[in-house]
Amino acid sequence: MSAITKFLPRNHLSYFIGKLVHWKGPRIWAEFTIRLFAKVYGINLKEAEKPVSGYPSLGEFFIRRLKPGARPLAEAAAVHPVDGHISQSGRIHNGRLIQAKGKEYFLQDLLAHSEATKTYQNGFFITYYLCPTDYHRVHAPVSGWIRKVTHVPGELWPVNKWSVENVHDLMSVNERIIVEMATDFGPTSVVLVGATNVGQIELSFDSGFRGNQLTLSKNRVVEYKTPIPIEKGQELGMFRMGSTVIMVYAEEFANRFAGKMNLDLYVKVNQALTK
Repeated sequence: MSAITKFLPRNHLSYFIGKLVHWKGPRIWAEFTIRLFAKVYGINLKEAEKPVSGYPSLGEFFIRRLKPGARPLAEAAAVHPVDGHISQSGRIHNGRLIQAKGKEYFLQDLLAHSEATKTYQNGFFITYYLCPTDYHRVHAPVSGWIRKVTHVPGELWPVNKWSVENVHDLMSVNERIIVEMATDFGPTSVVLVGATNVGQIELSFDSGFRGNQLTLSKNRVVEYKTPIPIEKGQELGMFRMGSTVIMVYAEEFANRFAGKMNLDLYVKVNQALTK
């Protein structure tokens, strides 16, 4: 089935599915679809900020916030930015990142910046895959200042196992929003990667950015004259369906923490990344 995806109008299909899951129909329909979705994917409804009746659509439940304390913030210098599975991680050498076994892609293509290789040489990257079960808000892994955001329009391939292993340069051809931060550990980039059926990517600190609008034809870049301060664990944005987050850290961060990273196969947002 995954191979058939290349023949589908992925961007338009994703746009309309996003509209469908956010349709605010009869309350009984919303509650039915939410409870069915939660049962199928084993979602803990007790963690949600609101009761099921408080969400007007499945889409609003998908981007639910959690109850205070559901993800205690670790005291470590850095935390995981999302719920999800770590699919790849490692040092950045010669501007290359691992997509899958035997497949690499270029950092400057991912970040849409010609100086990315120089900036992050010998740095560290972590790729997080979010499935429908997961909490879909993205948080700052470290404290710092948001300097720049780049929205790159592109394809909306799935980010499942088949696509990662078969679609060339998948992470750098899919639509993505890149948040660049200045931190005490050097520059850091948080890359929110779109995918098939990801209705939209949104940012919590700048409502002017919104993914999968079908109208953006070239990169949109905003550099903030006054960088936006953000604290570790503070919300950065959200996916209105599942997808992928790629963290890119500078060499300074990697030298200090790479040997101490707690890279469990399954992580929760705000768990410690470093000891």
